[in-house]
Amino acid sequence: MSDQTERFKENAAGRYYVAKVCIGCSLCAAIAPDNFRENGDMELAVGNSYVYRQPENEAEEGLCVEAMDACPASAIHNNGLSK
Repeated sequence: MSDQTERFKENAAGRYYVAKVCIGCSLCAAIAPDNFRENGDMELAVGNSYVYRQPENEAEEGLCVEAMDACPASAIHNNGLSK
């Protein structure tokens, strides 16, 4: 199994990212559709999600935190770096 913090290369640069333990449930894209997308062409698995765009305002920030908290695989991370 992949390391919990091993990132998909498709993640947008910034503090939020999806790790390779993603199970492809799409919950994050349902919660924060402006920030998360699915990719069916990943090298390790089909249908994994990634950070399409980092949050740009407080509303998006809140949705990214909600997606991170709701992720059943704990695959969404915030590395704590500033925007």
